[in-house]
Amino acid sequence: MLAKLQNPLALAARLLMAILFLPSGIGKIAGFAGTAGYIGAVGLPFPELGAALAIAVEAGGALALIAGFQTRWVALIMAVFTVVAGLFFHKYWAAAPDQVMMQQIMFFKNVAIAGGLLMMTAFGAGAWSLDGRRDA
Repeated sequence: MLAKLQNPLALAARLLMAILFLPSGIGKIAGFAGTAGYIGAVGLPFPELGAALAIAVEAGGALALIAGFQTRWVALIMAVFTVVAGLFFHKYWAAAPDQVMMQQIMFFKNVAIAGGLLMMTAFGAGAWSLDGRRDA
C-alpha cells in the first residue's frame, strides 16, 4: 500500500522542504545588507560572502529540490548548512534566560529539518523528478 505512495510522497517532501527555504532565500536577496549585517554580528568572517552562500543554498537548493535535480547532493549540502546555521544562530546554551526556550526550539527545528534532508540524501528524489527521469 505505502509503496504505491512512494513517488507522490517524495514529491510532497521536496515541495514542503522547499516551502521553508525558498522564501527565506528570496528574503535574503531583498535584504542582503541586513543579512550580511546579521551574519557579521554573530562574529562570522566575510559576512557578504556568507550572505551570498546562504542565498545560494536556500533559494538555489529549494529550486533544485522542487525540480528534483541532483537531489541527494543538494539535500546533503542543505542539511550541513542547516546544522551549521543552528550552531551559529540559535545558541540556546548561551542565550539570555528569556530567550533560551525560543532559541532551543529553533535549534532543534534546524536539527529536525536536517534529518529530513538526510532522508532525501539517502533515498533520493523519487521517480517524479529530473533525477528520476535521468535514472530511468
